[in-house]
Amino acid sequence: MSLPAAFVTVILIWSTTPLAIKWSALGVGFSFAVFSRMAIGVMLSALLLAAFRVRVPLHRKALLAYMAGGLSMFATMALTYWSSQFVSSGMIAVLFGLSPLVTSLGAMMWLKEEALTPSKLAGMVMGVLGLFLVFRGGLGLGAGSMTGLIALFLAVVSQSLGLVWLKRIGDDSPPLAMTLGILVVALPLFFAAWWLLDGHVPAAVPERAVAATLYLGTFGSVLGFALYYYLIKHMEAGHIALITLITPVMALLLGHGLNNEAVLPQVWLGTASIVSGLCLHRWGEQWMKIMARQE
Repeated sequence: MSLPAAFVTVILIWSTTPLAIKWSALGVGFSFAVFSRMAIGVMLSALLLAAFRVRVPLHRKALLAYMAGGLSMFATMALTYWSSQFVSSGMIAVLFGLSPLVTSLGAMMWLKEEALTPSKLAGMVMGVLGLFLVFRGGLGLGAGSMTGLIALFLAVVSQSLGLVWLKRIGDDSPPLAMTLGILVVALPLFFAAWWLLDGHVPAAVPERAVAATLYLGTFGSVLGFALYYYLIKHMEAGHIALITLITPVMALLLGHGLNNEAVLPQVWLGTASIVSGLCLHRWGEQWMKIMARQE
């Protein structure tokens, strides 16, 4: 697949994933929906690894990476699916748009990667302002929305710190092998959560829920990961960062158009603030250098 096609595909997958999460839990419950998705992901990853004859590394660093990624994935997905009962798909995408800011902060504290420059600090402040506006807009979206937003924010923190943890481990296993290893660690946890919280296989599953779960298991859990790692390897980081700027807005529009989700003005303002903060955080220093040269 060419880089432009991979880039567009990742944007489409990430933009549609929040709405698919909402639809996959229709009539079956969030715990069964996320467990089913991960089970499909494990089976598909194993088939692809066998087809391409890719070995799954089992050395110490790889096993640590699987454990770190699996624990992070379980916390992230469990909180996200639970919160989907109370918040819109657009809200899910907007809050996950904060991931680069949280990841950067975690990397500075844990990996000592980057200094906190004025532009990065300004970007984080705008991101926090956007988060405040989104939370304020959530107050008008029904019972349980605030609790759902808090759980969703914790999911974002879990995902972001999980990425930092993986970076600290520094394993270089093939992306597809890494995906399977992480899913294998996470799957028993999702099964235990479903068994303890529900434990019942639905007698009938709506067609929309089946289609959404298959989509998430195939594209969200496997293809999306593989293409994202492919982009990281072959594309500049600045171009990859555009994905996190586009997906929240697209997800808001999709949720509003396809699922009749209300989008309050505060949410749009919060989204604009978060996107602006990401731009400042990623390109602020470059813009300042260009302006200095022009002067």
